[in-house]
Amino acid sequence: MPHIGEHAVVLGASVSGLLAARVLADFYRTVTVVERDALPTGVAQRRGVPQARHVHALWPRGSEILDDLFPGFTDELVAAGCPTNLDGDFSKSFASFGGHLFVRSGHMSNFRPGHEAYYPSRILLEGQVRRRVRTLANVTLLDGHDVVELTSDRTRITGVTITSRVSDEKRTLTADLVVDCTGRGSRTPAFLERLGYERPKVDEVVVRLVYASQLLRIPAETLNELLILVGPAPGRPTAMALFSHEDSTRMLTAVGLAGREPPTEFEGMLRYIEEFTPPHVMSALRCAEPLGEVTRYGTPSSRWRRYDKMRRFPNGLPVFGDAICSFNPIYGQGMTVAALQALALDRCLRDGAKDLAPRYFRAASKPIGVAWQFAVGGDLSLPEVEGHRPLSMRLVNRYVEQIQAAAEIDRVTATRFMRVAGFRDAPASLMLPSVMVRVAMTNLRHRRGQSVRTRPEADLGSALSAESQR
Repeated sequence: MPHIGEHAVVLGASVSGLLAARVLADFYRTVTVVERDALPTGVAQRRGVPQARHVHALWPRGSEILDDLFPGFTDELVAAGCPTNLDGDFSKSFASFGGHLFVRSGHMSNFRPGHEAYYPSRILLEGQVRRRVRTLANVTLLDGHDVVELTSDRTRITGVTITSRVSDEKRTLTADLVVDCTGRGSRTPAFLERLGYERPKVDEVVVRLVYASQLLRIPAETLNELLILVGPAPGRPTAMALFSHEDSTRMLTAVGLAGREPPTEFEGMLRYIEEFTPPHVMSALRCAEPLGEVTRYGTPSSRWRRYDKMRRFPNGLPVFGDAICSFNPIYGQGMTVAALQALALDRCLRDGAKDLAPRYFRAASKPIGVAWQFAVGGDLSLPEVEGHRPLSMRLVNRYVEQIQAAAEIDRVTATRFMRVAGFRDAPASLMLPSVMVRVAMTNLRHRRGQSVRTRPEADLGSALSAESQR
């Protein structure tokens, strides 16, 4: 593939930054990733990722993209101890959404390789991505450096000035392209303002989320489930998750929204979640051995900087990952959405560098919009979370609640919901007439106390979109 530029610079060596660097390596002669932290050579915690010591998930579409970017990547994750449900067995998860416990037996309909979700620690996943990026001959990871300022000729970005955290040496890297992957605290809006551009408009929903996590060792025979997730429900803006982890450990996370805050010591966490956690899980947790200290993290809001709606924007400055949009993390969307943004960037680069940033913002807004609809709709289904609820959202949330109710007993409906949540299918697939009829009939029979027979869904594939059949 011919190069479209000499040098690209990526600001930030998070998962987003590393994925951006992997894509750019195919189009630029050299790529430099600038990171303020000292990057570990292996799998280890780094200071700039305080959210790393909490539960994480890589949904099916995200794992598929990572395998395309780094062939054999998910095999390496599994070899390193990452848990995954390889056969779509519902008994391996305990998942409750909006107060509805999804079906606990049978297998996901039309499940096949490539539809798995993976549950790596953030430390493992970022370490594996970083290792693969280090093998790219034209990519340099320049750690221990702060970004001082972007340089420009007012119409395009020409580079970045950086300073060493060790020697205070300051220098400027000239670049054809600078990609901002500096996260939620990105300074691009202020930089645009200094250049005479408008700041992007911001969509925001205040969730006031706080969560606490504890790494545990639980006897293997105590729990059969790989994933236990009890999400918040109207009237209860609290949640918990217990995910299988590497090295035969498990990560427990207790969540509070709208001002609720979980305790920061293990026994207090157990008391906090006991009311809504299944008894067999509580029994296992009381036998658990805590490893290390409880860690805590919080975020005030879900925030989407609408670069896709800006009329004027300087050339050469795509913005990526949480620097565009940071979601309520309880939905586990961040890493998968970053992978989808990498795919959008790749497709835009194939059409050349002209007007790259605006084209990329429009392309990235599609997967971001899907994730935003899912997360914000979920947040605003809770009366405790403040925010505007237009009629369209109220109607959609009412229908989603009906889907979740049907998923309590119908594996086909549960499969459909999980495929959308995992970015395998578009949300519109839940609005197909055949799906709506099935949901309505399942709930009607359930209310009448009749057993619902779930037939093998041979016709499921014909109802799915062409995209999901790829």
